Amino acid sequence: MSELPKKARVVIIGGGVIGCSVAYHLTKLGWTDVVLLERKQLTSGTTWHAAGLIAQLRASKNMTRLAKYSQELYSQLEAETGVATGMRETGSITVALTEERKEELLRQASMARAFNVEVEEISPTDVKERYEYINLEGVKGAVWLPHDGQGDPGNIALAMAKGARQRGAQIFERIAVNNIRVSNRRAEGIDWKDENGEVGHIQTEMVVNCAGMWGHQVGRMAGVNVPLHACEHFYIVTENIKGLPKLPVLRVPDECSYYKEDAGKILLGAFEPIAKPWGMSGIPESFEFDQLPEDFDHFEPILNNAVNRMPILAETGIQTFFNGPESFTPDDAYHLGRAPELENFWVAAGFNSIGIQSAGGAGMALAHWMNDGAKPFDLSDVDITRMQPFQGNSKYLFERSKETLGLLYADHFPFRQKATARGIRRSPFHHEMLAQGAVMGEVSGWERPNWFANPGQERRYHYRWKRQNWFENSASEHKAIRENVGMYDMSSFGKIRVEGHDAEKFLNYVGSGDFSVPIGKIVYTQFLNKKGGIEADVTVTRLSETAYLVITPAGTRLSDQRWLERHSVDFQVVITDVTAGEAVLAVMGPNSRKLLQMVSPNDFSNTNNPFGTAQDIEIGMGLARAHRVTYVGELGWEIYVSSDMAAHVLDTLLEAGRKLDLKLCGMHTMDNCRLEKAFRHFGHDITSEDHVIDAGLGFAVRTNKPDFIGRAAVLARKETGPKMRLLQFLLSDPEPLLFHNEPIIREGEVVGYLTSGGYGHTLGAAVGLGYVPSKDEKLSEILASNYEIEVAGCRVKASVSLKPMYDPLSIRAKDNIVSSV
Repeated sequence: MSELPKKARVVIIGGGVIGCSVAYHLTKLGWTDVVLLERKQLTSGTTWHAAGLIAQLRASKNMTRLAKYSQELYSQLEAETGVATGMRETGSITVALTEERKEELLRQASMARAFNVEVEEISPTDVKERYEYINLEGVKGAVWLPHDGQGDPGNIALAMAKGARQRGAQIFERIAVNNIRVSNRRAEGIDWKDENGEVGHIQTEMVVNCAGMWGHQVGRMAGVNVPLHACEHFYIVTENIKGLPKLPVLRVPDECSYYKEDAGKILLGAFEPIAKPWGMSGIPESFEFDQLPEDFDHFEPILNNAVNRMPILAETGIQTFFNGPESFTPDDAYHLGRAPELENFWVAAGFNSIGIQSAGGAGMALAHWMNDGAKPFDLSDVDITRMQPFQGNSKYLFERSKETLGLLYADHFPFRQKATARGIRRSPFHHEMLAQGAVMGEVSGWERPNWFANPGQERRYHYRWKRQNWFENSASEHKAIRENVGMYDMSSFGKIRVEGHDAEKFLNYVGSGDFSVPIGKIVYTQFLNKKGGIEADVTVTRLSETAYLVITPAGTRLSDQRWLERHSVDFQVVITDVTAGEAVLAVMGPNSRKLLQMVSPNDFSNTNNPFGTAQDIEIGMGLARAHRVTYVGELGWEIYVSSDMAAHVLDTLLEAGRKLDLKLCGMHTMDNCRLEKAFRHFGHDITSEDHVIDAGLGFAVRTNKPDFIGRAAVLARKETGPKMRLLQFLLSDPEPLLFHNEPIIREGEVVGYLTSGGYGHTLGAAVGLGYVPSKDEKLSEILASNYEIEVAGCRVKASVSLKPMYDPLSIRAKDNIVSSV
């Protein structure tokens, strides 16, 4: 073995397909001082036993983009490196055994067209023609993706390792990292130990954690949270089947199974509904190309269905019963990006059994991120800053991992909630909300009322693709907000306090709005990157001369806080998460002012408390702060109250609200109301890849400030005009439902997809937002076109508008409108 260096620009920990991909892509960008350390032998963790399925279509545009990149890369690696990758474009078939699954497949096919993935809906007869061995019993329909494929996982990794070596990377096997030295929020180096007991240290500018199922443990060495847990993962390989031809990959998700033909044999794999977590006491240090004990009883239900589905299996012997561990994350999305705890510690781990198809794209994206200091495009689906600190808890990971493996093949119903590891983060209103009929959802661990059941109604979701059992409940809540007064719990939204001598100066640099405002003024704004993309969508309230409160979505609080912290080094400010310190009730609707006047002596008039201002108030016998803003498009206030007085304030409002027929509302209603008003949702309608001008948010940007992040990009786009227009669409047919990713059809051609969708109970049909290309076109021409939205393969006519279809002038939220009950 050659001698390990004392210094390196980057040390990559882990020699599976992910680590090899990161090394390959860094060297492709010109990095030569790259060191990869593997504790045993390359691919010896989970890569070597992966099934090697390579699918193109993922749940979002950019995840699909990364999967397609992987496939294209693997097809070229053999010519570049001389290592055979076994890449074959076999195509894939996914069949539905229920009408609900058929609807899901049809919607996925529509989404594929929006993402430029070739797809075809096929009949059971077509399935039989492509896969003669299948028993068509119960098959309702299917989709065919001709460019899906399969490859040799181990050789794909070794090919990328060879490519990295050819460009100067140093790869060392049988070197275990046993410590990561950290100082001043930076990883300064790693300590290593070989199998002979020799030890050493490598000083480095960056560390990348590609340690797979060891990723959680490696993260802990540096004080970094990498939530993942290993689970047992099963498949069998048959003996040779005489005359077996080359076959496409076959997926039967309703039976939790997939079938892959390989060298005259069938590999049958499973994603069983209740998984078996593994390695609760740590993964053995000796683990290398290891298998776990067989558990035939656990696999037997899958096999029984498979023998019926594939009758040839009944007369074919089993050559291999395989059980090997793979790592799964709390939300079934992998971890990629810079760790929030350190400035130079990067993560690519937790690939949820799709590591082979993801590795090429993930390695490429991370390498560009490391090289440029900025994401190459929106990666919010997998950005590790979405993970909350508590999600590293070992018991939480153990409980959640039982569910997440099976969810990969479960019905992906809209609004589906996780069933395990619940009830961890609760607002002070939680128990009273349950007593009032709340049916809870969960975001970032926060339990939040999604809808309220009527007396006697079952308090749980009945999932389906059509109208679910809470549809009319939400309609009633929606009506209360539009016509009377409704109230919902916003306590989960992130609250970040920015204070200090330079607080105003700092926010004027990091934010695109104007923060040189009076105390009590609320500023709606975005934090932009240098390209004018939106890194955060926030409201900022000036609390004092030296203190502001930044309100963020619950799921992006940590990410938004780290964005602030990383840009604060030249300013005298203190940035603190105070989310748990205050509970929040949103009181919304034409009678919201009347309700507040019943419980508070303060003045809520337009003169004293105009839209976009906050005031300290008395409420009941307690104290609170009332922010006059809205996310539902109606007159309303967000009431911020310290957690110790929260229950009293809720009781006070509920008691007074009886006289006005106050209705408690859930997050589904809030989302549908904001869609009618065309308010943007961060993570769907606006992301780091979406220019603030294209998103129609130029009104929130103040370019007269001398300097702020993204100013040049904003000025440039104002000069050229938008390249895209974020438009609102309303279906002409009141029956179909929209969620997101449905294709936008303009004059018969797919031009984009809906970034978000819901039901507009006031508008009378489903409504959505989506971008349409607008370069060198007049807005009038764009709006005059004929539009359709494709819903599960059917095209539905839609009207279109740049301005909100509901209350386009925002009169209701800003004027003194009071109705009587």
